[in-house]
Amino acid sequence: MRLLIGVSGGIAAYKALETARLAVRAGHSVRVIQTPTSRRFVGKASFAGITGAPVLTSEFEADPARGTYPGEPLPERAPISHLALVERADIYLIAPASANTIAKLATGQADNIVTTAALAAACPVVIAPAMNNRMYLNPATQANLRMLSERGITIVPPGEGELASHGERGIGRLAEPPALLAACEALLGPDTGDPATLSAATATESGDESSDSWSGVSVLVTAGGTREPIDSVRYIGNRSSGRMGYALAAAAVSRGAEVTLVAANVHLDPPAGVRVIPVATARELGAACHAEFPRCNVLLMAAAVADFRPAAPATHKLKKTSPQAPREIALEETEDILGALAATRKAGQVLVGFAAEHGEEALEYGRSKLERKGLDAIVINDISRSDIGFDSEENEVTVVRSDGQERQIRQASKRAVADAILDQVQVLRSGEHDGATERATLGRG
Repeated sequence: MRLLIGVSGGIAAYKALETARLAVRAGHSVRVIQTPTSRRFVGKASFAGITGAPVLTSEFEADPARGTYPGEPLPERAPISHLALVERADIYLIAPASANTIAKLATGQADNIVTTAALAAACPVVIAPAMNNRMYLNPATQANLRMLSERGITIVPPGEGELASHGERGIGRLAEPPALLAACEALLGPDTGDPATLSAATATESGDESSDSWSGVSVLVTAGGTREPIDSVRYIGNRSSGRMGYALAAAAVSRGAEVTLVAANVHLDPPAGVRVIPVATARELGAACHAEFPRCNVLLMAAAVADFRPAAPATHKLKKTSPQAPREIALEETEDILGALAATRKAGQVLVGFAAEHGEEALEYGRSKLERKGLDAIVINDISRSDIGFDSEENEVTVVRSDGQERQIRQASKRAVADAILDQVQVLRSGEHDGATERATLGRG
């Protein structure tokens, strides 16, 4: 794939460096063009060093590579540089796309090399917005994005979290580099790079559809970890932060699904457009799931639910100096919520479980849980690793499906992993899977 990356002004420009690096590593030929403002954040030399090709920042600048991409022979005559680059590109990705650049693209302006190339592009164009949350949610920006989408431009939505302004949080963070590359690869199909390093989105089976296929689909997601009270102060809990479940909810709503999120003790900003039901204990989580499950089409059970709870929790704080303070705590099993839901499932519902296992037996335990609970798929991650899983921004999982397929999703941001998981859910929803065992990678691996 010949990938042209257009970089507009914004602090998120540093992520374009990682996107270029991942694309080169995946076997793609990459060229970069920049707006003058973007150079305030990332210089030309950084992109040139990663891509091995000159970087252009003006439509009047001569291209030493004469419009070619790395590995291609130089033509005898020098073409019009900015037109040649986009003419030869298979995909044009603008990341980050600032509010100003998006407004220019919507109105057809061509006052710099990035916007001029977009106007001249005959290849698919992908735009990844990045800006302050108030700018992103402004009706003008939203109208511009809708207009561009209606023209056939692919929009990779931003994520939520900390923003550039100190102390501010919200939607507007540029999508992570693995997700940006995956979006580009997915537009061209699975044969766009080195097969050994394709992203999960690139390797999605024929059952994968556009985001429109999720319109009207009801998705129930659980996230976080339950807390089972010992007394009015203390509890038995776990280390789940809820980040994976929240990433799944954000990915599903961005595809057009109607999402309900049952959140157990999660201290994160909920994704925009998602209905949130806060819960604390396994009993509360079970009650919420039983109430919502009959109406859902897809269940993503990502919450870490306690297997046991204190059999007789105290209603007051237990003092360790009190003669009544227990030296042992009797436990009782909690309800198998997922198993109970699976027993009442209707035709067409897709159930996906999650298994946080430890060490070499993780896959075997996960497969056993898949069969025992009667699920369509299970997502397994090895929590013995300190660089992924609980409280980490990244994850690495294996998706095992009931038809025998196994899909390994290499380490990447949890949002990128969530999108790859939903690709597998889409295959299950379509019913188009053949039972063969396959492997794919996402991000670095």
